[in-house]
Amino acid sequence: MAPDRGSEDPQPLVGPSNDDSDDDTADLDHTTSRSIAQEPIGQEPDPEFLAKRSEQPQFTFRALFLGLLIGVLIAFSNTYFGLQTGWISGMAMPSALIGFAYFKGLRALMCRMGDTFQKLGWGEDFSEVENVLVQTVAGSVGTMPLGCGFVGVIPALEFLLKPDETPESSSTDPDIVNALALARETGGLQLPLGKLILWALGLCFFGVMFAVPLRKEVIVREKLRFPSGTATALMIGVLHGGEKSGAEGDMEQRQRKQRKKRSSLDGDEEARLMGDESPPMAQHSGHNTDTEHEGPGSSTRDAVMKKDWKKQIRLLMYSFGVSGGYTLLSYFVPQLHSLPILGTYFSNVWLWNVNPSPAYVGQGIIMGPATTIHMFLGAVLGWAVLSPLAKYQGWAAGDVNDWNTGSKGWIVWISLAIMLSDAIVSLGWLILRPTIWYTRTYGPEIFKNVRRHGLRQSLVDLTSSSRRGYSPVNLSDCLEPTNGQNNTSKAAAAGFDDEEDYDAPPEHQIGGKTTLIGLVLALGFCIFAIQYSFAGIISIGLTMLALLLALLLSIMGVRALGETDLNPVSGISKLTQLIFALVTPAGSKNAVVINLLAGGISEAGALQAGDLLQDLKTGHLLGASPKAQFYGQLIGSGVGAVVSAAVYKLYTNVYKIPGGLFQVPTGFVWIFTARLVTGSGLPSHTPTFAAGAAILWAFITALRIYGMSRRQPDGSKGAWWVPYIPGGIAVAVGMYNTPSFTLTRTAGGLLMWWWTRWRGREETPMIVLASGLILGEGLVSIVNLVLASGGVWHL
Repeated sequence: MAPDRGSEDPQPLVGPSNDDSDDDTADLDHTTSRSIAQEPIGQEPDPEFLAKRSEQPQFTFRALFLGLLIGVLIAFSNTYFGLQTGWISGMAMPSALIGFAYFKGLRALMCRMGDTFQKLGWGEDFSEVENVLVQTVAGSVGTMPLGCGFVGVIPALEFLLKPDETPESSSTDPDIVNALALARETGGLQLPLGKLILWALGLCFFGVMFAVPLRKEVIVREKLRFPSGTATALMIGVLHGGEKSGAEGDMEQRQRKQRKKRSSLDGDEEARLMGDESPPMAQHSGHNTDTEHEGPGSSTRDAVMKKDWKKQIRLLMYSFGVSGGYTLLSYFVPQLHSLPILGTYFSNVWLWNVNPSPAYVGQGIIMGPATTIHMFLGAVLGWAVLSPLAKYQGWAAGDVNDWNTGSKGWIVWISLAIMLSDAIVSLGWLILRPTIWYTRTYGPEIFKNVRRHGLRQSLVDLTSSSRRGYSPVNLSDCLEPTNGQNNTSKAAAAGFDDEEDYDAPPEHQIGGKTTLIGLVLALGFCIFAIQYSFAGIISIGLTMLALLLALLLSIMGVRALGETDLNPVSGISKLTQLIFALVTPAGSKNAVVINLLAGGISEAGALQAGDLLQDLKTGHLLGASPKAQFYGQLIGSGVGAVVSAAVYKLYTNVYKIPGGLFQVPTGFVWIFTARLVTGSGLPSHTPTFAAGAAILWAFITALRIYGMSRRQPDGSKGAWWVPYIPGGIAVAVGMYNTPSFTLTRTAGGLLMWWWTRWRGREETPMIVLASGLILGEGLVSIVNLVLASGGVWHL
């Protein structure tokens, strides 16, 4: 998370303890409870804890069903917002909170209804591992609108292709023949729902399968932080705290005391490494992490935590109601979507409006002040500087709101150059950084071995078991090798220790044969689905190349997500489009469509792999079964693919796309990228400005990377000035979205800043508030969809 997220002196979630005793026997005189939030931040689970958790039911139908239900609702919400602005949210923490509240409320309801209903056991014994399954399944369903391209690639294909960009195909499939005939007349490649579902199913599995072999490396061995996954684990632990007792609680308390003894030997170093790099919620839980209430204090803590989760649910419901009410009102008064806060002239001519949507405020809260302020900078640069300049100079002489002849479309090219530059520099550094580390650490030794023993023996030594081990994670912290270090000390210099890697019991891990067969089947099915859905348009060879790039680039995306909490799927897709421009035959009529499809495949793989590994990090910290999460993700992805295709068709059949509320700006970014890299003509003067912006943001991105590699005097990572360096993606989003979206999101970001930095409060209530605001509008928009399809009157 950005350094400006969260309080510098947050309040602890768990009260202080006055027990400093190291007497393990005394600790077992009473029943106790244990939450992952009470462990040191970043602490890996012990084998006893993992073994005990493995005995709990891991894959239950009630958790699966609830996760699917929550995920479907999130998919509706994400499709709605994705078609508006291109932004979606995985909603992992709200999903976990809703799942916990449902079963907690169900159990309370059964108790009130008497012994007969209470004996049914509904809502009883809902565990942390079940809660993990709920949020895993919900997230896999909810992210499918983006993962299957229904907020970017597919709208670009169906609504933004020009007639002369219609591809050629030798297919005799009636659906393809009819779609191509219509496209040559009116533009756009309209596909039936069946083919869209098949396309979505083809994309939704291979990224999940490919994430499985990465888990052992990035979660168990390298222990990448995955900040959002860690924060979700902390929240689930806090929600369930105080509910475990008896033998399990005794065992967990003993482990905590053992860790306390062990950590006291190197506590200062751990605090230096861990203290300021945790996600905000982790930071809040990090106070008094080795303490607990005993005796009467334990019941006091239980009461406080029960009161806290009830407050969070109440806040979620209130914010949901406010946002939902606004959404329903906005159907009957659509003018609410565009308020001319600067007057009618700036509103009508230059599009400076504000959309007071509570959901956009919620999105800004989640994005945080740094990101939203950078987006605001992009809006000012694009809509207050470049747009008037292009208009008055005659480079974009049409109406400002016109994507083809107006400055609205002209500035998208500049934002696109910024995105490409940021992606190339960022992803390039992810490749270059380990190369530098390995070269400087092992290069001199390898060179000496080659001279002494020859190349063949040196290669044998290089691949021997003594050489294998950890891969560098925080390479920027230690790029200088120390003379005379052995491999173990070099690994330690890179931020690793000799702690044993604990993993789930073998019966709860995904076997190598399952992974290999599943990956081959998923890749084969993806090739079939694309070849059938777009028969004769993209060759099998190019489809396989797109899949290969998707797998390779998803590794970089996963590593970026694990270290920075940002999965650069947009940059990965744009990089794939750039590569495909080089391999697609010049002058091919299919070039634009092939470019879009390749980028969509790459984005899907990176998103799915990152999504699963983020959830697996949560499960690892809580002792959940990786196998249960894996199957939950597969089921959720399949359901999400079908649901997303159907919801997309609902919205596009009822509303005009693009137009009005749904401008599909991400679709324009996709189609403009394809035209740019395939050599289509550019608007007047855009090459000059785009090149200048690309060079400038290449330097700015490099500066941000340098700043993030520095450490402050207190040991925290990242120079103090990094939040003030504008991020390329955020600036580009602010440029290609109209100001009405950006202004409201900026207000949400400033609200988060006021709450966490000015008032010094923990950010958890703000995240709950934001979740309710987003879900309220996203779900009530279904009601608006029904009203619009029925032609109900509005102003």
